[in-house]
Amino acid sequence: MELLLLGREYSVCRLPAGSAPPPPPATAELHALTVTAEEVSVLCRSGQEPPGAEVERGFSALRVAGALDFSLVGILAALTAPLAEARVPVFALSTFDTDYLLVRTADLPEAKAALLAAGHTITTAA
Repeated sequence: MELLLLGREYSVCRLPAGSAPPPPPATAELHALTVTAEEVSVLCRSGQEPPGAEVERGFSALRVAGALDFSLVGILAALTAPLAEARVPVFALSTFDTDYLLVRTADLPEAKAALLAAGHTITTAA
């Protein structure tokens, strides 16, 4: 699979349940919002964390290139299995079009090595 390494660093944030979701910045390359009964989660570029959030900083993002059909099976498994073998924690995110993997930037060299060894390709997104 072809993966694109996004050029920014990201943060994963947690707000209390019932918090007003923050609007995404107009120029966001990647920004995700998930609202559940237990929490409001925000994935944003580092430095754009919502005030008062519990924040985990220092993530790099890899995006599966192209759009994925909903009938495809095993995409995340093919990507996360090599990372699990390499003991690299991953935060996975899916959108309508594709999948994203976020790994700690400190773990990025190990993540890239594991994914390349599994036959995936990685290029830097323009």
